[in-house]
Amino acid sequence: MARLIKTDTPAKKRHEKMRSSAEVLRILAQKPAFDDEAKDMCAFMVFTFRGIYKTIDESAQAWDERNYWKKAEKLRHDWRWSRIAADELEEMILADNWSAVPEYLISLVPHFSGISVTTVTRDSDWWCGALKALRRKHGN
Repeated sequence: MARLIKTDTPAKKRHEKMRSSAEVLRILAQKPAFDDEAKDMCAFMVFTFRGIYKTIDESAQAWDERNYWKKAEKLRHDWRWSRIAADELEEMILADNWSAVPEYLISLVPHFSGISVTTVTRDSDWWCGALKALRRKHGN
């Protein structure tokens, strides 16, 4: 029997979500106005930030199982920003506080400094309808 190799690791998923978020931040920075598409992009980022923290939790659980609890807690601590960012951004979006969103997104840019976006590989299919999905999730 052959050994199974898991290719879809939490780190790979995390990198994909970080890349998606970095691309969306770049596109948002280039937009002249905050339109409906920009609102969808912001809602999309709520989902990607939650996905990032989910991958962190998966990785940390693997460290916990090996009794490397200090390493697991450090990982959770270092990436806690993603969960907090998702919660705060979601709160702004659901309250229709769109004027505060650009400044908040700018404060998140340092978390993506290690990702260079030379070409945008995501298109509107990725975030189209994200605002509607976020509001539906909360019954709005």
